[in-house]
Amino acid sequence: MPSAHSPASAAVPDDRLDWLLLTQTPGLGREAQRRLLAAFGAPSAVLQAGPQAWAEVVGPAAAAALGARPDDSVALAERTLRWLDEAPGLRHLLPLGHPDYPRELLNTADPPVLLHAQGQLHWLRAPGVAVVGSRHASAQGLDLAHDFARALGEAGVTVVSGLALGIDGAAHQGALDGGGGTVAVVGTGLDRVYPARHRALAHRIQDQGLLLSEFPLGAPPRPEHFPSRNRIIAGMSLGILVVEAALKSGSLITARLAGECGREVWAIPGSVLSPQSRGCHQLIREGAALVEEPHEVLDALRVLHGGMALRPGTSLPDGETPAPPAGAADAQEDPLLRAMGFDPVTLDALAARSGWPMDQLLARLLALELEGRVARLPGGLLQRRGRG
Repeated sequence: MPSAHSPASAAVPDDRLDWLLLTQTPGLGREAQRRLLAAFGAPSAVLQAGPQAWAEVVGPAAAAALGARPDDSVALAERTLRWLDEAPGLRHLLPLGHPDYPRELLNTADPPVLLHAQGQLHWLRAPGVAVVGSRHASAQGLDLAHDFARALGEAGVTVVSGLALGIDGAAHQGALDGGGGTVAVVGTGLDRVYPARHRALAHRIQDQGLLLSEFPLGAPPRPEHFPSRNRIIAGMSLGILVVEAALKSGSLITARLAGECGREVWAIPGSVLSPQSRGCHQLIREGAALVEEPHEVLDALRVLHGGMALRPGTSLPDGETPAPPAGAADAQEDPLLRAMGFDPVTLDALAARSGWPMDQLLARLLALELEGRVARLPGGLLQRRGRG
């Protein structure tokens, strides 16, 4: 059954300029655009209707904005067409009604009228789970985001995130490392990469996953863009996993948006001493499901969305427990890792806990760092990596 937001006719390539002119008109918001499409059908019909007909649907102010389209709006639309035609198999416009428009997003209260896409569109047809969290993630949090996203990717789930530093970047990388797909929903035009430190990651996502934006080419990373980006992340996913988040963070807002859309919300608990765990604990108090292992997310998806096709071999038979993470047995036997625990710790505190002479302690810490099992944090702190 068609969505209430769908125009009367699906987009065809010849409509690209009309879609761009309609959606890039200054002063014409998404709600007005959807009302015009519902009234007139195709964007070409909207543009041809004229000021009196527009005013009857969206009022005189929006009608005046549509009639006073500036020259730079037309120039931007033409530049976008050239950008699309430079890589026709890689760059795409996805308006409402397009067969590749994300289905879950279409059924939200405020779907984008037009999406710009760069990469592999088939990842939009796989079930999606958002993985989000702090930009200032701990080493432990980065490992968890990577490991969960890798498991989701291996199961055929598309990992959705926002290309930000911290948890977002680790989630994208984990999905790709698992041979799966990932969608990065960004808060800029697709001809920009923000943050610049993720340029290489963005190129990898373009090649193996998909970059997605509702913003026109050239759009900078303005603060007001990111709440809009977050509503897309929440709306296009079957559920959202929050790995680490402070009490006041965009990740909590995204999780609550997901809950308002009827999506599942999962949160990974952490140390009561860590500010980056308090947001997850708050979500759990509000009803989010506490998860500790990737299979818990996958099994929940199977129960809630029984028709979802995941790759075989990704759930546990009844009565079995998950295999321990890599390194878990070693951690149980390593007295220094036992003394370190899972919270950040100072070198002096670790020396006092372990009772080791400082020269032996430093030598063992160096070996554990080289093995990737201990990370050094700002402020001279140390933290165990991994869940073992």
